[in-house]
Formats: sequence, C-alpha cells, structure tokens
Amino acid sequence: MCLSMMCPLNPGLPFSIPTPDPHSAALNSVSPWKQHHQRLRASMSTERFDCHYCKESLLGNKYVMKEDTQYCTKCYENLFSNCCEVCSLPIGCNCKDLSYKDCHWHEQCFKCAKCSRPLAEKPFAAKDEQLLCTECYSHEYSSKCSTCKKTIMPGSRKMDYKGNSWHETCFLCHRCQQPIGTKSFIPKDNGYFCVSCFEKQFAYQCCACKKAITTGGVTYNDKPWHRECFLCIGCKKQLSGQRFTSRENYPYCLDCFSNLYAKKCVGCTKPITSLAGAKYISFEERQWHSECFTCMQCSVSLVGRGFLTQRDDILCTDCGREK
Repeated sequence: MCLSMMCPLNPGLPFSIPTPDPHSAALNSVSPWKQHHQRLRASMSTERFDCHYCKESLLGNKYVMKEDTQYCTKCYENLFSNCCEVCSLPIGCNCKDLSYKDCHWHEQCFKCAKCSRPLAEKPFAAKDEQLLCTECYSHEYSSKCSTCKKTIMPGSRKMDYKGNSWHETCFLCHRCQQPIGTKSFIPKDNGYFCVSCFEKQFAYQCCACKKAITTGGVTYNDKPWHRECFLCIGCKKQLSGQRFTSRENYPYCLDCFSNLYAKKCVGCTKPITSLAGAKYISFEERQWHSECFTCMQCSVSLVGRGFLTQRDDILCTDCGREK
C-alpha cells in the first residue's frame, strides 16, 4: 500500500479587533500601514461590526472570516467545524484540523491504531479503515523478502514473481550475483538468471549463426537451429514449419530439390517427386508421371495396359498395329 503524508487543514485563524481609541495620534505622524489600520478602527467606531449569524458585536473579540463573512468563534465552530473521528468533539478554531479521505481529527487524536504513536506529519498506512504507523503496518501486513527474510517496508521498491517477494537489492542473478531489477530474467532449477548468464550457461548455440537459442528453435540432424536460420540451401527460404527434404545432409525446399535432383518426366518435362506418395512410370531409364504416360498418337492412358515403342515414342497396341 502506498503511504501518504498527512497535511493539516488550517481554517481561518481567529482575529481580534480592539476597541478604537478616540484619542489617537495624528495620522500624518505614523507610517502609511498604521494609517490604514487607524482609519479602519476609526470607521468601526461609527459602524457596527457584528457576527453574521448571532449579530453579537465582534469589537474587541476574536472572530473568523469565511467567504468574506465574519463569525464569532462560537458560531463558526457550531456551524462549520468538523467533528473528530476519535473523540467526536468539534475541531475548534484554535486547533489543527487533520484530514484524510474526508475524515477529520484533532492533532492529538491522530494516532496509530495499534501503538498510539502520533501520526501528524509522519508517513502512515491505512488498512481496514484503521490508520497505522509504518512500523505497525509492516509488522502486521507487509510481505517478507524470500532471500533475506526481512520485512519489505511499505513504499520501498520490491520484486514479485509467482507469489514470492524480494527487496529490489535481494533479487539477484544466480550466476553473476548482480541485481536483476526490472530487466528480463529466466527461471531455471529454482534459480533466476539474467538473460546474458542464462545464454552462457544453458542455452543451445545455433549451428548456423553460433548465437544462443533462447526461445523456440528447431532440431535437424541432432543439431539446434534458430527458426530464422534454418533455411533451404538452394534458395535460402525459411524451412521452419514447411515440408522439406535433404541431400547429403543439406536441407532443401521441395522446389529446389525437384529442380536440382528429381528425374524429369518425358511427357511434360517437369520434375518427378516421390513425396506424398506420387506415382510414376519408369521404362528403359525414362520416367513419366502416371497422368503423362499416354499414347503418343491418340493420348489414351497406358497405365496398366500393354504398349508398343516406335523409336522414342510410346503407342497403344491399336495405334502401333496401324503403323
């Protein structure tokens, strides 16, 4: 809980106007400031200066100004004074009015609910509508540091993680023993490591860029790679999450592998791949896609049928007899 410093509210201080002396000295024999007050006192000798509420004369008595209106101290306290939360008595004109969240106290009543220590002009905390000094609040409610086991004082900086709390200076990297503060960290085996130390001690090194793999990554041929480093050896397209194949332990996307190494169909001249169970026809060191293995003359499919050859052409038996 954040702590607040209580500031007293000072109502208008009571003033007293003495009864004017008719035998005052000549105005030109005193300073301009005194002349002003002498004129004021002289005017009051001919005009009434009464309490706005009870109409009693205020000449020679203490009074309080509120919104340019004068009140005797008794009327002001009855009409406007706040009542103390502790003793329930009015907070008079001669007392400090201490306030917090629309509640008011006499200065002598503003105390810690546990130890009765005065709280005026001191930091305090509020809990369950009670005001507590920082020591009592810490003893009753503050969390304890998981490292040093001491109380974490209200208002001090602390670190929280998975239900545990630390002083900022006690939350250290397990390896370098430097405060982690607000920097990123990685938990490992009941310890906490700054990113740099974790990479040095635990992280795999990408076999392509030789840098630490802190998140994600892929494994190929028992070697670790960053996702962004696992690329086709031909076109450099990222292969993570894509189908790929290999040749001599080098990864290739399907397009590059087909263009570089796959057999070409005699019919369409496109690569023939065996991926996804694709079927093809092979004859005398020549290959065809199943859909491309047709009669050269009438284009009927020759898959599963007899056929004849004429030089480099493949013909169905009917077309072959006609030749």
